[in-house]
Amino acid sequence: MKGVARLSLPARPGLRLPRRAAASPATARTALAAGAALGAYAALRRYPPGGEKTWTRTNHRGETVTLLEGPALTAGAVAAQVITAAVAAPRARRPMAAQDYPERLRPVASPLAIAGLGAVAFGVLDDLRGSGRRRGLRGHLGALAHGEITTGTIKLAGLAATGLGAALLEGGEPADVAVNAGLIAGGANLLNLFDLRPGRAIKAAALVAGMIAGGSALAGGAAASPAAGSPAAGSRRLAGLQAVAAPTGAALALLPEDLRERAMLGDAGANALGAMLGVAAAQTLPRSARIGLLTGTVALTVASEKVSFTRVIEATPPLRWLDMLGRRPAPSVAPVVASGASAGPAFGDPTSAEAASTTGPTALSRTQRLAWWVRRRRPGRHRRTN
Repeated sequence: MKGVARLSLPARPGLRLPRRAAASPATARTALAAGAALGAYAALRRYPPGGEKTWTRTNHRGETVTLLEGPALTAGAVAAQVITAAVAAPRARRPMAAQDYPERLRPVASPLAIAGLGAVAFGVLDDLRGSGRRRGLRGHLGALAHGEITTGTIKLAGLAATGLGAALLEGGEPADVAVNAGLIAGGANLLNLFDLRPGRAIKAAALVAGMIAGGSALAGGAAASPAAGSPAAGSRRLAGLQAVAAPTGAALALLPEDLRERAMLGDAGANALGAMLGVAAAQTLPRSARIGLLTGTVALTVASEKVSFTRVIEATPPLRWLDMLGRRPAPSVAPVVASGASAGPAFGDPTSAEAASTTGPTALSRTQRLAWWVRRRRPGRHRRTN
């Protein structure tokens, strides 16, 4: 048995244990974040701070939804990150584990917690106190130029401060701190621009999380030692997956509520989710990849001032399919029929009958459709006039 204990198992070429061992923290973190987010959402719905009306808004269909999804998502993601980091801390202090998990790849809860909680706080301020008259960077900065301080302006400044604080906690050279701060603050602002339809922001976040995990795996594989089966190589490849596990797990757990149009992220949830993904990118991607991601973030943010993302998505079939995936069908156009004289075309009124014959029976009530067909089928309506 002593001889078996001395075997160097990680050096065997076909060994897959390190990969599974590295993947298990990501799975546990995802499950924990999902459960915590659902629990927080149920508790907030039962005991909403300030009352239910405080968090109720009207969506694009004209139906009421709750904004409590955003705070619940943030609470679940931060709780999962803190708990798993606390559990992993004793292992990271052991000498052998320190070799397998370099300092940059160890689970660090502080940057994600600062980014998530800071973004959700400023997002809640804008959700509950914002007037909605000023939108976008141009609107808020234009108001500031005229001496008006909007809640959106306060939120932008708060996101910038939050991003800088989280980047300083993450550490690194000054260039890395600047890039990471831009990723966190820019990601928070950009994801909020997608929260215009049910599930759109969470789907976009899931795609970004996949990009971060994939980019980290490629970068970790390129930087891995020749012993590809070593624990260090496996941890580097799956560092991105572990970093995005908490925010992605919490978001996907609440996606059904979003798709069913019972809840929405709001500024609070979208800002927090984007900021936490920015932290994940800052912790796991090389500098070149982070600069490229920051460039794309800035380009999309600037383009949003001129181009409607919704129109682009509607005009692109693959994007439209993904956007509609899991959503309720688009609302059918139906006229609002008032009571009294304006209820619709009256039977016997030639002007109303002409309007009815133009619009067709589908835009009318059952009684109005019957009158429409009677007038179309009456004798002599289509007689020749030669």
